[in-house]
Amino acid sequence: MTASFRRSLPAIPSSVTALRHAVADFVVEAGIGEPVLTGVKLAVSEAVTNAVVHAYVGVDQPGEVRVRACVSEDEVVVVVADDGCGMVPRLDSPGLGVGLPFIAHATDTLDIDRTAGGGTKLRMTFRVAVSADRA
Repeated sequence: MTASFRRSLPAIPSSVTALRHAVADFVVEAGIGEPVLTGVKLAVSEAVTNAVVHAYVGVDQPGEVRVRACVSEDEVVVVVADDGCGMVPRLDSPGLGVGLPFIAHATDTLDIDRTAGGGTKLRMTFRVAVSADRA
């Protein structure tokens, strides 16, 4: 059985917490616990923060950040996407530049692509150990 989740919010700071909690609640309801849960929460926080800080630089109103998640027996897949300016170098970046390496460390796989709208899409997977009670 596969369970799925979708949510879009404005790319503003309060959306980081809201989306992290929403995805975490979905993952827990699907029967996934630690240590996968911690990795999902950390990676979602970083990915959404990147969209909030970098995607819509120089625009009057921020666009959306979209999160999709699917849980199957052996993995959790989370996709965070925006339609912002894409991944471009920023000399004025307020971050330390460790967000993507941090996400890569917290996930089993990380794929980065452009969205149809020209923004960025991060696809993150987390392997789930199948225990005797889940099998």
